[in-house]
Amino acid sequence: MSGAAQLQRASAASGRLRQELGATLALGWPIVLANVAIYAMTATDFVMLGRLSPGALAAGALGFNLYQPVMVLGIGIVAALAPIAAAKIGAGEGGEALRRATHQSLLSAVAFSVVAWIYLWRTEQILLAIGEPADLARDAGTYMRGYQWSLLPNLLFFTARAIFAAHERPRPTLVAGVVAVVFNAVANYALIFGRLGMPALGIFGSGLATTLSQTLMFLILLGASFVEPRLRRLRPFALPWRPARSEFVALWRLGLPMGAMILAEVGVFSAATMAMGLLGRTTLEAHTAALQIASIAFMVPLGLSQAATVRVGLAYGARDAGAIARAGWCAFAVTIAYAAVSATAMVAAPELLIAPFIDVDSPANSGAVAVAVALLKVAAIFQVFDASQCALANMLRGLHDSKWPFVMALVGYWAIGAPVGLALGFLTPLGGVGVWIGLALGLAVVAALLMSRWLGKQRRGYAI
Repeated sequence: MSGAAQLQRASAASGRLRQELGATLALGWPIVLANVAIYAMTATDFVMLGRLSPGALAAGALGFNLYQPVMVLGIGIVAALAPIAAAKIGAGEGGEALRRATHQSLLSAVAFSVVAWIYLWRTEQILLAIGEPADLARDAGTYMRGYQWSLLPNLLFFTARAIFAAHERPRPTLVAGVVAVVFNAVANYALIFGRLGMPALGIFGSGLATTLSQTLMFLILLGASFVEPRLRRLRPFALPWRPARSEFVALWRLGLPMGAMILAEVGVFSAATMAMGLLGRTTLEAHTAALQIASIAFMVPLGLSQAATVRVGLAYGARDAGAIARAGWCAFAVTIAYAAVSATAMVAAPELLIAPFIDVDSPANSGAVAVAVALLKVAAIFQVFDASQCALANMLRGLHDSKWPFVMALVGYWAIGAPVGLALGFLTPLGGVGVWIGLALGLAVVAALLMSRWLGKQRRGYAI
């Protein structure tokens, strides 16, 4: 090959990478902001409940801890629509195939919610059975009477978000998130404290406000589906929602391990929180602040990774191995670059990041601040590992690969990370820092296992 031909070929490859990078960022940034908005809704609920009373905040947190695993599992199932729909679009399949796939996610959201509601309705009895104080269990049950109904509109929203993302139309999702954050704050204020002509419903009012906010989010996307040209032609939510066995099975085969993998990660962090409580109030306060900082920072890798699922899925449906590689590696590179920046900020200015959560100038908080600073140094390390495993998991989901990644998550988080963290936390002077070292190790193991799987897929031409 002549030098000119080689130069031309390299220029074309560079152009394709720039194009892919632009497509990933264009799809990813509205998803990132939408994730932040959704995260802010839960934070708003807790802020408002805290203003009502410390007991109301504690009860709301207990109720949410029962609700969250159910929600995460359900979201994993219905969100499998994104890679499925992306593959169909990449393969050039028509609107009827996409409607059938969407209807299976919608029907799954309804069926899953009905079963979950039976469980959530017994929140008070469940909390009493595990030994929680009777007054907190009662208030948590009252909160859940208003909150649990948000599950169905939440899952319907994530179904709608998946089909919008598959068509690379994420901005309506961002609009829905921003509008819902504002509405949720106003509704919490009005329904908890009896403002703006509303009755004072207390802790039940906060749960009801969330249900109304989640419903609004879905309705905004439903309305957008009649306006956005691609979605208007598709009519993804057109009635009746007919079951289709093969598409339904495909959704659950991909989605159930997806939800279970997310649940495994959420679960190990919840277990870490309980362990921190056993290590003392100061350690728990520091952990809570540091975890909030890490969670907010994680919204960016999460959104970019969700964009990777769609971009890889489109290329997978088109049976284009080169495009799969570009989509995956571009998303991975951008995600790791961001993680490096956020990790640097945690090391360089930890007290500045901690200040919104703990009064760093108060001598009474010096112990918590010192522990939180130490935890952020560990968080700076696991930012890279967490971003890596998130990106790789979503890249593999674009290839409709979720079962083995789930197994890898169980091994990394629960067979390695959790035992090491507990051992370091309780059997060495490291305390809370030791628990976080275990979390970092678990994330590193999962990232390494997922990377090996992605590279194996790449060697085999992504089995297309």
